[in-house]
Amino acid sequence: MPNFIPYNYKQTELIALNFEDQLQPGTFEHAVHYLIDKKVDLSVFHLRYKNKSTGRAAYDPAILLKIILFAYSKGIKSSREIEWCCVNNIIFKALSCNTIPHFTTIANFISSEPKDIENLFEQILLICYEEDLLGNELFAIDGCKMPSDASKSWSGTFKELSEKRDKLKKLIRHHMKAHQEQDESDTENVARQQRTEQTINTLEKSYDKIEVFLNENEPRMGKGKYPKEVKSNITDNESAKMTTSKGTIQGFNGVASVDKKHQIVIDAQAFGEGQTR
Repeated sequence: MPNFIPYNYKQTELIALNFEDQLQPGTFEHAVHYLIDKKVDLSVFHLRYKNKSTGRAAYDPAILLKIILFAYSKGIKSSREIEWCCVNNIIFKALSCNTIPHFTTIANFISSEPKDIENLFEQILLICYEEDLLGNELFAIDGCKMPSDASKSWSGTFKELSEKRDKLKKLIRHHMKAHQEQDESDTENVARQQRTEQTINTLEKSYDKIEVFLNENEPRMGKGKYPKEVKSNITDNESAKMTTSKGTIQGFNGVASVDKKHQIVIDAQAFGEGQTR
C-alpha cells in the first residue's frame, strides 16, 4: 500500500493565520466584511450604548452584524448556533476577529435593532446582487396562506354587498316597526323592548359600515387578460378569501424567494389574492 502523509480531520490544531486572508475577495463574506467596515453608516447602532465613561466594553455592532448576516446567508437563525460557529468555524472566526459573543448578546442585539438590521441587510444584499455574489442559478419560491383579522362575512362583490345592505335596511325597518307597535301596546315588556333596541342598533351599525365602504371605494378587480371583479372585504380590503387544506380563510398569500447559492431570502411578500377561478 502507498505511504501517505497521515491526517485526521477531527484533530485540534493551533494555527497561526491572518483573519482577513480567510475572507477571499469575490465571496459573500468578504463583501459583508468590507461593506460594513467601509461603506455602511453604523451610527444608529451606537446610540444605544451608554458606556463611554463607565461600564464594561461592549461588542462592536460591526462584529455582531457581520456574523449575524453571514449566519443568515447560511440559513442559520439560532443565536446559540451562531455562538458555536464563532468558536468552531474559520469564516465566523475571521468575521468576528476571534471574539465569541455569548448567544444572549446576539439574541438581545437582534431583538433590540430589528428594523435597522433589516435596512442594513437590504443595502448589502442589493450591492451583492449587483456584484453577482448571489447565485442567480435558481430562486426557490415557496409560500403559505396566512389568515387575517378580517371577517369572511364582510366579503363580497359590490353587487353582493349592495344586496346585503338592502337586506339590512329591510330588517331595520321591520324591527323599528315592531318597536313602535310594542311601544303602543298596552302590555309592557321591558326586556323584549331592550332586545329589539339592541338588534336595531347592531343592524344600523352594520348598514352604515357597508354604506360608507360602498361610497368610498371602487370595485376590486382581479388580474389577468380579462380582469373580473373579485370579492372586496369591508374590514380589510387588501385581504382575500382563499381555500386551504383546513377550509376557506380570509387572509393573504405569503411568498418568499430564496437564492440557491447562499440560501438568502431575496424577496418576501404578502398579498391578498386568492384563486382566480
